Amino acid sequence: MSTNRPIAISPSVLSADFAKLGDECLALEKAGADRIHWDVMDGVFVPNLTIGPPVIAAVRPLVATPFEAHLMVVKPDHLLGAYAEAGCQTLIVHAEACDHLHRTLAAIADLGMHPAVSLNPHTPVEAIVNVLDMVDLVLIMTVNPGFGGQRYIASMEPKIRRLRSLIVERDLDIDIEVDGGVSAATVTDVVTAGANVLVSGSALFGDDRGLEPAIAALRGAAVAAQT
Repeated sequence: MSTNRPIAISPSVLSADFAKLGDECLALEKAGADRIHWDVMDGVFVPNLTIGPPVIAAVRPLVATPFEAHLMVVKPDHLLGAYAEAGCQTLIVHAEACDHLHRTLAAIADLGMHPAVSLNPHTPVEAIVNVLDMVDLVLIMTVNPGFGGQRYIASMEPKIRRLRSLIVERDLDIDIEVDGGVSAATVTDVVTAGANVLVSGSALFGDDRGLEPAIAALRGAAVAAQT
């Protein structure tokens, strides 16, 4: 299996204008986003509180772009069905938050969503080696979760390489997503390490050129890094 997988840009709406969230998602779709990334925080697992299923469900009819929900919450199991009903195609849970990760991932698949797992910076890849055959995506956090606009932790790159190596060795069909400080300044290193799905929030929404040029530039740099 090739180590190069199609690049996907998944803008995080955490940096969007919440007063016009529907319009922001429409703008992301028009700008060429491959997915829309919903950062769900409960104020317990991470020191911030964001959005829940009703907000996602309200926006879902407006766009066709796939939704992925990143659950930064304690004990996510009782929430899985709500995100399926809200229209999320991919559901990402944290290995650190799941008492029985195997069971949680199986439940996500049973609900018809793509199961995915995330690792905080301090958590080694070895924590998920026994469930890799159950996931479609692994999200490597390159910041400590909880807030947008944080500085990229470059020391996570060997972790991304280790994960990509395991995926290739086992001939698995898994995307590697990276979330935290992804921008024009860091995307080459992220992709070279083995990631192909890129979450970016403040770098895209804060680009003076607008969302479409910002997404195009990030994609172009990512594709160039694969060659």
